[in-house]
Amino acid sequence: MAGVSSLFARLYDRLYSVADDCLRRGRDHSLQPAGVVHEAYLRLVDCESLGVADRSRFLAAAARTMRQVVVDHARRRRAHKRGGGGGWQRITWCEAVAPVAGPRLDLLALDQALDELAAAHPRAAKIVELRFFGGMAEREIAAHLSLSRTTVQGEWRFARAWLHEVVDG
Repeated sequence: MAGVSSLFARLYDRLYSVADDCLRRGRDHSLQPAGVVHEAYLRLVDCESLGVADRSRFLAAAARTMRQVVVDHARRRRAHKRGGGGGWQRITWCEAVAPVAGPRLDLLALDQALDELAAAHPRAAKIVELRFFGGMAEREIAAHLSLSRTTVQGEWRFARAWLHEVVDG
């Protein structure tokens, strides 16, 4: 699957940066950005039917895969701690997407909330996944999903508000 390999090589720095941002917001410091990116690559290469022909489709697949890697790791760590989560601090969604230091994000709560959002509003959930886990800009998301940038901006605002309500209750 040379297509995935060449796209991965060209976009490695970007994927690393996205993974680093995501992990800095999270509470678990046992996972490294390079590990997330490399595990995502291994999962993408194993997927024979992926058919990523262009950059935006690859970034979308990478976003979904990196989300799975981070969430799988968080689940394993929580299971290892036999219920874990003790002493974890809840934060707002707005704080979670801000690139500043502060309270840490519960990635499992975010993943569950994204699943709920996807059930009710699939396009909004996809935009969050592409932006948060894929590091895609609004214009890239708009092009990938064949939407206007204004629509993407509106869905992003809606999704942030919805997730804030669900995660922070």
